[in-house]
Amino acid sequence: MSTIRRTAFLFLVGVLFSGLPSNHAAAFDLFGWFGGGDEPPPPSAEALPYSLDYAVGDTKNLEQILKDASTLQSLQEEPPPDAAALVARAEADLPRLIDALWGAGYYNARVAINVAGVPLALLSSRTEAATRAAAAYRARALVPVQIIADPGPQFALRDVSVLDARTGRPFPPGQLPPRVVQIEPGDPARSADILAAEARIVDHFRAESLPFAKVERREPVVYHPAQAMDVSLAVDPGPRAGIGPIIVQGAENVDPAVVRSFIYTEPGDPYSPAELASMRKSISQIEALGSVRIREAETLDAYGNLPLFVELTERPLRVIGASAQYSTTDGPALRAYWAHRNLFGGAERLRLEGNLFYLTEDGGRPDDDDDFDWSDLGGRFRASFLKPALWGTRNDLLVDALVERDRTEGYTSRLVNATAAIRHRFSETFSIQGGIEYERGQTTDVLGQIDYTLVGLPVSLSYDSTDNALNPTEGIRLIASVTPYPEFLGSSVPITIARGTASAYYSLDEESRYVLAGRIGLGSIVGADLDEIPANRRFFAGGGGSVRGYTYRSLSPTFLGEPVGGRSLLEASLEARIKVTDTIGIVPFVDAGTAFESSYPDFNERIRVGAGLGLRYYTGIGPIRLDVAIPVNRERGDPSYAIYVGIGQAF
Repeated sequence: MSTIRRTAFLFLVGVLFSGLPSNHAAAFDLFGWFGGGDEPPPPSAEALPYSLDYAVGDTKNLEQILKDASTLQSLQEEPPPDAAALVARAEADLPRLIDALWGAGYYNARVAINVAGVPLALLSSRTEAATRAAAAYRARALVPVQIIADPGPQFALRDVSVLDARTGRPFPPGQLPPRVVQIEPGDPARSADILAAEARIVDHFRAESLPFAKVERREPVVYHPAQAMDVSLAVDPGPRAGIGPIIVQGAENVDPAVVRSFIYTEPGDPYSPAELASMRKSISQIEALGSVRIREAETLDAYGNLPLFVELTERPLRVIGASAQYSTTDGPALRAYWAHRNLFGGAERLRLEGNLFYLTEDGGRPDDDDDFDWSDLGGRFRASFLKPALWGTRNDLLVDALVERDRTEGYTSRLVNATAAIRHRFSETFSIQGGIEYERGQTTDVLGQIDYTLVGLPVSLSYDSTDNALNPTEGIRLIASVTPYPEFLGSSVPITIARGTASAYYSLDEESRYVLAGRIGLGSIVGADLDEIPANRRFFAGGGGSVRGYTYRSLSPTFLGEPVGGRSLLEASLEARIKVTDTIGIVPFVDAGTAFESSYPDFNERIRVGAGLGLRYYTGIGPIRLDVAIPVNRERGDPSYAIYVGIGQAF
């Protein structure tokens, strides 16, 4: 690795992990790999720390149930000042632990707590003896505390009835399917399961446009001799309702007409929580706004509809940021940006962004291991302006300008580009866009130099039903575009470029700890021979956003051993995103693809494959990504491995 690459890598690692404790185990605790927080402090003259042990037999999960309920457990790192306080803490735990065991279905459970060998139980009179025994440990050793639980048998549900509170009769299956209730006779009589069933029933009726559904009565009856419980739930579905007037509140510096243009629900539409969630997600796309809260009225209006109050907060007007990225094959990259989120009071966004990247030849090795080569430096400056909701409609104006010098293994390019477009939003997930584009530039590669002008009419569509931009766990993303650059508009190279990318995400469990993610990308250029097309407009594969394990933009047809790009493209990726803990995940993945000389993928040519393993550290803003990939069908000149670091999932 060159000196420059090594320095950039160490700088990035320092940015990502600055502030971690120097002790390695403590650093790993930040990532949740060690159970930190379970060890009591050492003996002390100022306090009375204690050890904590559980005697629960072999009943599955019982110890964890007690730990979750115990203040002795949660406050172990904060020892009491004296023995009396320790005994008081233990006595306060007794009813909590009994309640926790009852909640798990153990209604004959008994619990005792030994403090320094003295047993305490409900209604016990051993408090003074336990206090004297515990005081003898001050400054000598940890006070031994043991929680002893005899749970007895776990009770089962015997009869489960869900009644209509208005009639006193059970709901017919067509109105309340058994799959919603889920609990049935024979199941453990756990209070958490009963409460979860209540929540599912209420959610079911609310999804059926019944916003005031509620459980009027819960009547559990425990029969100790039979070790059973009967439970009856009386549910009032309430009146059916539509969505009423939508009142926007809170965003005083943003035109309310802009907010309303991002609300695709109309008064009178059927009420549903899913519709409200969709509304919240759509409004959140306005960059000038911060939090979005939708509050429901407490009563229906005269038309039987439910008024809604959209309560907004605004974000700071200006934002500045920077990021760093590094790959052993693509090299280091730096990005800085400044943006104004509400330029004229209509949520207009102006963004200025600069990128600087150092891209080298021969699979990431510069020609001279010690010297910096200015010719390997690339950069771009982009200015973009967005005016949402033109005249209160669902049409947005987008204007972009770009100046760029790009440097890859195959070519060097210089260009200026300007684009103006109108985007129409059909919904929060689907939009189309059309406009005009002008680009003037120069490219140089092994095929020669091309000075070109392109004037085109780009048209694109976008569909995105995913649940999270940086870490999607469900949904589909689809982006497709086609841009003709006809000669009569002034293009020196009459071509048409089409490209599409689709990705899908599927969660295998309710907590989204196991997610399958797949992506496929296609591209095609028609209208000119390969050597007539500017090099930066040809298709290349390889690199962090394409086929990992290979040098950036190195997979394509070659001439004299150099990649020259192709007129078509195929890329595909498959990942299994597995959470090991709440903050740590692993991602085995495989990528495949290449660019082809013909205008359509020619499957007689060799498809290149990369595979590897990723590490994810999940934060509030998105996962930090570390991927290690190897080229499976490696050829001469390909790197033996590649490392990628960034923020967000790979796709």
